[in-house]
Amino acid sequence: MSTKTEQLRARPRRAATPSLRARPRRAAEVVTPYHHGALREALLEAAERVLERDGLAGLTLRAVAREAGVSHAAPTHHFKDLTGLVSELAAIGFTRFNAAMKAAGESPGTPIDKAMARAHAYVAYAQANPGMYGLMFRTERLDYSRPSLHDAAEASFAGLAGSVAARGEGQAGGEDLSIDQAAAIARAWSLVHGYTMLLLDGRLTDILRRLPPGTDADSLLDAMLRATVPRLPPGS
Repeated sequence: MSTKTEQLRARPRRAATPSLRARPRRAAEVVTPYHHGALREALLEAAERVLERDGLAGLTLRAVAREAGVSHAAPTHHFKDLTGLVSELAAIGFTRFNAAMKAAGESPGTPIDKAMARAHAYVAYAQANPGMYGLMFRTERLDYSRPSLHDAAEASFAGLAGSVAARGEGQAGGEDLSIDQAAAIARAWSLVHGYTMLLLDGRLTDILRRLPPGTDADSLLDAMLRATVPRLPPGS
């Protein structure tokens, strides 16, 4: 027998290498679903980022899933459809909006001062969150039968009604309103909401540049609000 053959026989055989298909995954290779304990909240945070960056037209379930780094099915699992997602997002918007209005109403001053502070807080919230503010008033895109949105929107109306009452126009709120109360609420809301939309859309630019030196958008809002305040007895 040749020396070469003897060497081959004497060489120990290596264990057969298992195929890649059969090889067990190491712990680091095991694929686990995206999870950090609050996926629903993460999806809503992602949705808000998409909304403020890309607008309502860019807010889709796929865009939200991509932003959150999860599967495309994740938003559907938590919110069923896009209406469910944007409704829950709007509920968050109303909740924050209401908190800002409440804080403004607790500022020191007369009832008129507090009402004006609420109006300024209204505009400031919209300026800081234009996408969210726009969504909150897109009624055709929202499902108000969802408890979270219904409750937050009702709280918002109660805050507005309370602001009107603070201006000395009678207690407002609840299910039933007198025509005068309804008119007062609609007038106040129309003024502040209309002003806010004009400001956000850049439609007040020409007026603002014509203002006297030292005045600005806040000064203009103050003047508008004071023009609608009922005349009260001195010291009120």
